[in-house]
Amino acid sequence: MNEEVDVLLSNPYLETLAFFSIAILALIVFLAIFEFVTRYNDWAEIKNGNVSVAMATGGKIFGICNIFRFAILNNDTILHSVIWASFGFVLLLAAYFIFEFLTPVFKIDAEIQKDNKAVGLLSMILSISISYVVGASVT
Repeated sequence: MNEEVDVLLSNPYLETLAFFSIAILALIVFLAIFEFVTRYNDWAEIKNGNVSVAMATGGKIFGICNIFRFAILNNDTILHSVIWASFGFVLLLAAYFIFEFLTPVFKIDAEIQKDNKAVGLLSMILSISISYVVGASVT
């Protein structure tokens, strides 16, 4: 069975399709987890025109995909890439909670829900920045 999979994945087109499919599936799962931990409904807020939520969610999407990028580049198999990307996602999620904890003056989620664009932008930049740090270490 492993030999057959290895033969299929030796084709660069099929390998790319496999990595793409797994990354999209993981992105959906990871975004659902982020949706679960935020105090607002991301997609309902975006539908209502909340730019701050869109920026924060966009930063999360970029962050997750960037971690996957590094995981794919630095690992030989799909399984290892998924394991490292999942670990990277946990670190990105931890950074989200640390960000919320380190701002005792106001609640990040509440400000983003109120469409505070400054907080939404900061959240986006934080997700993107942390993804580069995490991505560099997922080898």
